[in-house]
Amino acid sequence: MKKVIPIGADHAGFELKAALIKQLESAGYEMKDLGCYSEESIDYPDFGHPVAMMVEENEGMLGILICGSGNGINMTANKHQGVRSALCWKKDVAELARQHNNANIIALPARFITFKEAMEMVEVFLTTQFEGGRHVLRVDKIACG
Repeated sequence: MKKVIPIGADHAGFELKAALIKQLESAGYEMKDLGCYSEESIDYPDFGHPVAMMVEENEGMLGILICGSGNGINMTANKHQGVRSALCWKKDVAELARQHNNANIIALPARFITFKEAMEMVEVFLTTQFEGGRHVLRVDKIACG
C-alpha cells in the first residue's frame, strides 16, 4: 500500500508543487493534490486548511504545504491542534523538525528555494523518524488544551 501524502499550495507555490508531485509519484508516493491548480492569485488558507485537516484526521500522515514565503500557509496549518507544521528552508531544519519536534507537515518557501533544495527537504522529512525520548514531553506541551 502506498503512503498518501496530501499537498497544497497557493499561486506562488503552484509550480514547485507540480514538480514535487511529479517527482514524488515517480518515487512511489501517492500524492493527494488539494490545490491550488494554477498561478492565478488565491488565498493560501483555502489550500492550507484542507491539507492540515487531512493530516489532523489521519494519525501518522505527513503533509506538504507551499506558499511564497512559507509563513502564511505554515501559520494556517498550525491553527489545527493536531498539526505541527514546520517552516523549512534547508535540509537540516527539515530533519530536525521530524526528529525533535515530530512535525507532521513541512511548509516550504517557494520564492526562496530551488526545486533541488525542496526535494532534498521533502525526502528527508518523509523518511526521518521522530526520536521520541526527551522530546516527547516537549512535543506533548505544544498543543493548547
